Formats: sequence, structure tokens, C-alpha cells
Amino acid sequence: MSTVHIGAIKENIAKTVLMPGDPKRAEYIAKKFLDRVELVNVVRGMTAYTGYYKDKMVTIFPSGMGNPSMGIYSYELFNFYDVDNIIRIGSCGSYTPECGLNDTVLVTYSCSDSNYAKVMDGYEYNYIMANQELNNIIESTANGLGIKLVKGNIFSSDVFYEKTDNSKWRHEQFKALGIEMESFALFNNARALNKKASCLLTVSNTFYDNQELSAKEREQHLDNMIIIALESSLKI
Repeated sequence: MSTVHIGAIKENIAKTVLMPGDPKRAEYIAKKFLDRVELVNVVRGMTAYTGYYKDKMVTIFPSGMGNPSMGIYSYELFNFYDVDNIIRIGSCGSYTPECGLNDTVLVTYSCSDSNYAKVMDGYEYNYIMANQELNNIIESTANGLGIKLVKGNIFSSDVFYEKTDNSKWRHEQFKALGIEMESFALFNNARALNKKASCLLTVSNTFYDNQELSAKEREQHLDNMIIIALESSLKI
């Protein structure tokens, strides 16, 4: 089967999908960590790969940038490809020294001023919880690997270039550790479709002291987050 945005054969999409935003990051993960890798989608340049991690079939499928793009791909994977679990693996900007550059964040709630959930299915609230079962698996896996996780809420914005710095207000209002752009749509689709979703993020820049990873570092130097997600997939 295929959809408007995905050209993959249904049988070639695993039940558990890891979703980076960047297609180049998906390629990096597939080629570095998976065996028996197959390119399963090229529609609209969203290069997705399915392979095996320690004999567990897993798909790496890019979401693109922003809640609308994540909303399309995660919905089609959940609803038409019978995917059960999606773990977003992306980057975020940190609002607080609790999260330093390169720290790994496990999202508890995604908070947003986006209208995505309200328009999609009438969900009125501005926060959505990650799946607790997946988060427990991820936390246990990270502990076993000796990798520190910072747990907390994230703000999921529809706007990258903002004229006003809202970081302090969002940190106080939502207890948000930082900001990204995709988790709210992912969590809402999982809630609406009775699926499971979680989100792991690596801090790529900081608002409190203006540190920042390079574009190449964002693409390739996020291995702690990737390994936690892949190891967690073995337990799902």
C-alpha cells in the first residue's frame, strides 16, 4: 500500500519507528547502527530506512520540521501502516541550566500554543502526556547504559523565528525545560489513535548562555539519544 506522502510497502515498515526530523539524520542512523538496511521511502525526499538492530526490525523515518509535517507522517504511519510505537529523536533548545549542551531530555509533557490538536480532533488542552509505558522503558534503558536523562516538559512551537523571546515565560508557565517543534502533534496523534509515542531530545543550543552545536554536530553527534532509543526498541 501507499499514501499521499509515503510510498513504502506496509510490510516494510516496522511496528516501532524512530523519527528524527532530518532525512540526513535518518540516513546516518540507518547506516551506522542497523544491519540488513533497506531504503523504504523516497517520496518528497523523506528517505526512510528499515533494518535490524540486534535482530529487532526497526524503521527510521524522518518527520520533517514542525508540527504539521510530524502530524502528517506520524498519522499515516499509525493509521495506515499499523505502527504501534513512535519515538521521536530530535534536538531542542534549552531554557534552563538544568539542561546543558548535549544533554539528553526525556519528555514528560509536550506543551504548546499550537492549534494542531484542536483542529485535528477537538482536543482543547495545551498539553499532552507522553506514553508512560514507553517512557518507563526508555528511562530504565538509559539507567542500564549509564546515560543521564533529564526528565521534564518541553514547549512545542509552530514558529522558529520569533520576534519576542518567550523562553522565561514558557519556563515559568509550563515548567518547560526547552523548546522544539514536533512533539505536540506526535503525542496528539498517538492519543487520538490509541497508539504509543515518546520523545527523546538532545540539547543543541541554550537560550541562557547562547551555546550551540554546529549543523554537522546536530546531524551526527547525537549518539547517546540514538542508542537509548534503539536499545529501548528491543524491549517494546
